[in-house]
Amino acid sequence: MSKIIVYSTKMCPYCTMLKDFLREKNIEFEAVDVGEDREKAEEMIRKSGQMGVPQIEINGKIIVGFNKLAIEEELSKM
Repeated sequence: MSKIIVYSTKMCPYCTMLKDFLREKNIEFEAVDVGEDREKAEEMIRKSGQMGVPQIEINGKIIVGFNKLAIEEELSKM
C-alpha cells in the first residue's frame, strides 16, 4: 500500500489547496501540521532540506510546494 504524507500548517492556503486536491481525487493521506508538531517539522526538514510548506511525500519522494503536475506524475506511479 502506498503512503502519502502532507506536511502543512493551518495558515497556509497552498496547503489547503493540496489537501483539497487529494480529497477530490479520493486519495488517502496523513496530514501533519508542522506548526504544531516540532518533531514532524524537523523530520520534514531532514527529508527535504526545505522549511517551506506544503510538502508532500509519496512513497518516499518529496515534492515541495503545490506542484500539481509533479504530484499527478507521482500519483500515477501508485
